[in-house]
Amino acid sequence: MPMELFKDLISKNGLLFAFLLVGLILGASQLLSKQVFKERIPAAAIAIIGALALALFGQDKGLADIEIFAGLAVLGGSMFRDFTVVATAMGAEIDKIKKAGLAGILSLFIGVTFSFFTGVIIAYAMGYTDVKDLTAIGAGACTYIVGPITGTAIGASSDVIALGITAGVVKTIVTTIATPLIAKSINLTSPHAAMVFGGLIGTTSGVTAGLAATDKKLVPYGAFTATFYTGLGCLLCPSIFYYLLIQFLG
Repeated sequence: MPMELFKDLISKNGLLFAFLLVGLILGASQLLSKQVFKERIPAAAIAIIGALALALFGQDKGLADIEIFAGLAVLGGSMFRDFTVVATAMGAEIDKIKKAGLAGILSLFIGVTFSFFTGVIIAYAMGYTDVKDLTAIGAGACTYIVGPITGTAIGASSDVIALGITAGVVKTIVTTIATPLIAKSINLTSPHAAMVFGGLIGTTSGVTAGLAATDKKLVPYGAFTATFYTGLGCLLCPSIFYYLLIQFLG
C-alpha cells in the first residue's frame, strides 16, 4: 500500500521528482569531487558520467523509459535545453562581446569548417563514399542539431543521420568533461577566451556545461558564440560544403 501511494505521488509530480533526482546526483557528485578526488575532477563531470551510467538501465530514453522516472523526459527535453541556453546568453555584457571582434567571427568559421571536414575524413576512412552520407556525418560532427537538419535537407538516409547525431552527442560529452580539465592549460579564463572557445567548439550543450564546471561567469559568452555556430553550420553544411564535396567527389 505505501509503495502504491509512493508511485501514485511520483506519477502526478514526475517533473518535480526529476528535479529532485538530478539534485541528488549533483549533490553526490560534489561530495565525491571534494572528498574523494580532492576537486581534481569537477563535480559536473562526475555527475555526467554517473547519469550516463544510470541511463544504461533504460532503453531509448534512458531512465525515462522507467515509469517512475518519466519526468526526466520532460526535464531533459528540448524545451528546457533551449530555455537554459537563452537564459545563459541573456547574462552576457555587450561591451565584452564587442571585444571578441574579428577573433570571435573567425573562430565560428574555423570551428564549423574544421569539425565538418574532420567528420567527413573520418567517415570516408570508415568506408562511406556517398556525398550525402559524408555531408550528413560531417554536419553531425559539428553538432547533433546541425547533423539532422543537414541530413534532412539533402535527403540522406535515416541511418546515416542517426550516425551523425551520435557523432554530435559524443562531441558534446567529450567537451563537457574535458573543458574544466584543460581550461587552465589553454588560458580559458576570460570572456574573450570563452567566446572564441564557443565559436571553435560550437556544441552549445557541451560548451555551456563545460564552462559552468570551469567558471559560471564565462557561460554566457561561450553560449553566445556557440549558438551562432549552430546557425552558421545549418547554413554552410547543406549548401556550400555539400556543393564542394560534390565537386571533389562527384
